[in-house]
Amino acid sequence: MKKLTLAAAIVAGFGLFNAKAQNVNGMKLTDIHVDYIQIRSVKSLLADKQWIALEYGQKVGDYSELYIRDDDGKKLEFNSPIDGVNKMKAYGYELFSVYAEQIDKDSNRPVYVLKRK
Repeated sequence: MKKLTLAAAIVAGFGLFNAKAQNVNGMKLTDIHVDYIQIRSVKSLLADKQWIALEYGQKVGDYSELYIRDDDGKKLEFNSPIDGVNKMKAYGYELFSVYAEQIDKDSNRPVYVLKRK
């Protein structure tokens, strides 16, 4: 049993060694300590990809600065907006409210407001 536990710990260590820290506009998600954030899903026009834009009250010059990225600056892909909500649960946030943001006259998208637990 001890060998199995040791092997599991070693495998977990290798997995964490290659893990990337997620950030928004250069700020690590672990360093964001605000009571409320909001996230929205942004879909790619040319591919079947979704990214999450996260706002926590930061100053933003360009909308692309809102995307959750890895250490290499690459935008992280998500399966759905709820995938993003679940991701933020690991950082101590829970769903507080959802509202619709109008994109153009015929369409809108949900915006998820999350509250720190």
